[in-house]
Amino acid sequence: MAVIDEVVAKISDWNGKNISITPLSGGLTNSNFKVEVDGAPYFVRVPGASTELLAIDRANEYHNTKAASEAGVAPKIIHHLPEYNVMVIEFLNGQTMSKDSLNQPGMPSRMSRAIKRLHAAPRFLRDFNMFRLTEYYLSLCKDRAIKTPDGYRERMLTVSVIEDAMNVKPLATVPCNNDLLAENYIDDGNQLWLIDYEYSGNNDPTFELGNTCQEMQFSNSQIEEVCAAYFGNVSPAMIARMKLNMIMSDVGWGLWAAIQANISTIDFDFWGWAIERWGRAEEKMDSEEFEGWLREVRQ
Repeated sequence: MAVIDEVVAKISDWNGKNISITPLSGGLTNSNFKVEVDGAPYFVRVPGASTELLAIDRANEYHNTKAASEAGVAPKIIHHLPEYNVMVIEFLNGQTMSKDSLNQPGMPSRMSRAIKRLHAAPRFLRDFNMFRLTEYYLSLCKDRAIKTPDGYRERMLTVSVIEDAMNVKPLATVPCNNDLLAENYIDDGNQLWLIDYEYSGNNDPTFELGNTCQEMQFSNSQIEEVCAAYFGNVSPAMIARMKLNMIMSDVGWGLWAAIQANISTIDFDFWGWAIERWGRAEEKMDSEEFEGWLREVRQ
């Protein structure tokens, strides 16, 4: 019996009702389903194989999804089945966004407003730090002989320099999603909803902003639009923090992709994604602007 069928059978409110289960495409970690119960739609996510190795804390995810829902930026949790690490969530009737749709005029500002609303939510359960997650992922790759793109370990000294610079004048941490790729935005015509809180935690807000800018491959003018909509002005120091966190986004999630290439059963070119992300990170670390970003965040 498939896990999704077991989950559906476990929910007593659904017993005796007309149920249809439709797999949804697009998940990079889990299997996603639309479950209709007497015509009412719900979203159900079943964790993928060995996702605990990816440092996903399901108790943290549940707590933070609930908090984000109460802040009005995430859909409501309808049922929670901790024995399966499954949440049944309100189904949002809206457009799942893409890089192309989020690159349309005005979208960077809309994204910033949604992110700012999330960041004003009550504190999340745990903290998130991409520097520590990168260390964990590297140790996992070493312990399991998981292949990483060439040069990762040699570049960790540069990563330490980035962390030291960011810690000179650290920002107060706020509740962050930390994984706002395009598909984690849903537009219902009125607002942008933010979904998928597997990696959520209290974090530097410029990681959230830099990470999502990197996922969208935003231009400098779009990055400035995000900064202005969030902070109220285009601050060179905040732009520099965002740029450095764009590097860290590719460093950390590039390792995530390398691990997924080794453990995931999902049909996706994770290794190609790891190579792409690491190439972008190295390009920025080698750029003429890099030293300027470091100076700016230290000032």
